[in-house]
Amino acid sequence: MLIWALCAFFAGWFAVLLGSWLLFSRRRVPRARPLPSSPPRVSILIAARNEEAAIGRCLRSVRALDYPPACLEVLLGDDASTDRTAAVAAEVMRGFAGSFRILPITDTLGLARGKANVLAHLARAATTDFFLITDADIELPRGWVPGLLGHWQPGTGTVTGLTVVGGPRLFDRLQGLDWLMSLALVQMVSDRGQPVTAMGNNMLISRAAYEAVGGYETLPFSVTEDYELFRAVLARGFGWRNVFEPAVLAESLPMATWRGLLHQRRRWLRGVEALPAHIQAGLIYYAGFYPALAVAGWHGGAGAVLGIWGAKMLAQGLLAGSAFRHAGRRAPLHLLPLFELYTLAVTAGLTWFRLSGRAFEWKGRRYRQ
Repeated sequence: MLIWALCAFFAGWFAVLLGSWLLFSRRRVPRARPLPSSPPRVSILIAARNEEAAIGRCLRSVRALDYPPACLEVLLGDDASTDRTAAVAAEVMRGFAGSFRILPITDTLGLARGKANVLAHLARAATTDFFLITDADIELPRGWVPGLLGHWQPGTGTVTGLTVVGGPRLFDRLQGLDWLMSLALVQMVSDRGQPVTAMGNNMLISRAAYEAVGGYETLPFSVTEDYELFRAVLARGFGWRNVFEPAVLAESLPMATWRGLLHQRRRWLRGVEALPAHIQAGLIYYAGFYPALAVAGWHGGAGAVLGIWGAKMLAQGLLAGSAFRHAGRRAPLHLLPLFELYTLAVTAGLTWFRLSGRAFEWKGRRYRQ
C-alpha cells in the first residue's frame, strides 16, 4: 500500500508541475492599454528604514522612469532611520523635475505599525488617484508606471508587477531562481482566476480601493501588510491583476546572509498562513516532495531517489525556462542541482524556525507573530 501511495503522490506532484509548465509556456499575455495623451498623475510611495546603502539605487531608477516627471509625486517615508537615508535621498533627487518629499515618520496612525504605518502616512500625504508602492531596495524598470497603469481599469483595486532578485554571488543567483519560479506558480494560480496575493514592493493600488478599506490604519496589524491590504480590497469587491512581463520587472537586492533570508521567509510564512485553506493544502502537498522522497529512498534505495530527484530537476528546468523567458531573461538552468541543496537548506531552516516559535527580526524590529 505504501508503494502505491508514493506512486500516486509523485504522479500527482509531477502532473501539477508539468501542467503548470504547459499552461505557463502557452499563456497569452494580456496587452497593456495605451495611456491617454495626458497621462494621469501618480504617487510613488517608498517606506525606508536605515536604507542608506540602497535608497540611492532605488531613487535613481525613479528618475529614469519613462513617464513625465511632472506627473510623478514621489513620497519617501523615513521610518526613524539612524543612518544617512534621508541625506542620500535628498542628494539623489536634487533637481528632480517632478514632486519629491521626505516625510519623517514620528508617530503611529491607528492600528498601523512598522512599514504599514509609514505607508499610512504617505497615503494621507498623497494627492493623486493612484498609489504605486515599492521598497527602498528595489530598482524599477523604465516602463514601470505605464506598465502597471496599462493593466488598470475602472473597478480594479490592485495591479501587481513582477520582482526578481539580482546580484553577482552564487547565493544571490539562487535567490533569483527561487523568486521567479515561485512567482511563476503564483501566476498560474492567478491566471485561473484565484487571487493569491499582492507584493508591496511592486504594486499599484487605486486611491478609491485604498480609501474604501479605510487605509492601513484601520487594518489588523500584520508583518505581511501587503497581503492584509490585498485581502481587504478584495473583500470590498474590487478586482485585481497580476502582471508577469518585462515592462514591470523590478529587481530587488538579495538577502546578504542565510540568517537574513530565514528571517525574511519567516515573515512571508505569516502571509502563507493566512491564505485560504485550499491554497495552503496545495502548498503543503507541493512541499511534501522531500519527506516523500525520503520514504521512497528508505524503501527503494538510492536508485529510486536519484531517479525521482532527476525527474524533479527536469520538470523544474522546463518551468524555469518558460518563466524566465516570459520575464525577458535567460534561465540559469546550470544552477538547478545547487538549487536543490539551497531549497533543502531553506526548507529545513524555516521548519526549525517555525516550530521553535522564535521571534524574527525585520528592519531592526522584532516580531512574535
